[in-house]
Amino acid sequence: MEILSASFPISQPSQVRVRLYEHNVPAGFPSPAADFTERTLDLNEFIVKHPASTFFVTVSGDSMQNAGIYDRDVIVVDKSLKAVHGNIVLALVHGEFTVKRLHYLGTRIFLSPENEKYQPLEITHEMDFVVWGVVIHVLHKLYGHDRTD
Repeated sequence: MEILSASFPISQPSQVRVRLYEHNVPAGFPSPAADFTERTLDLNEFIVKHPASTFFVTVSGDSMQNAGIYDRDVIVVDKSLKAVHGNIVLALVHGEFTVKRLHYLGTRIFLSPENEKYQPLEITHEMDFVVWGVVIHVLHKLYGHDRTD
């Protein structure tokens, strides 16, 4: 998975506030109408918990599709979080970025795709490997199947 573009944190993020209705909307069967209480939500506060260590990256490829990360999605990466077994991480392997699930098997480390078309990559001592950060959110477009609309 190659990086298409990256946006790095800015010192003073602008505030974007949108309406948030304090009523959960079921994804199953419809429920009777309820009164909606409205408040605002700052997207920076919701998505970015550590501004100095958080950045956005546009990804390409389909190796993480079963984790809900699709071609041209934007991932939110936090460098301040410790990567642990099972996290999805942005890693640098031999000078190339990749997004994969981190797995530990005893003393062995694997970067595993979330698509059966690809095989896990075992990280060895000979490899130039570093975890750049933990993926904390993925932003992807639902309208328009080709994501160009």
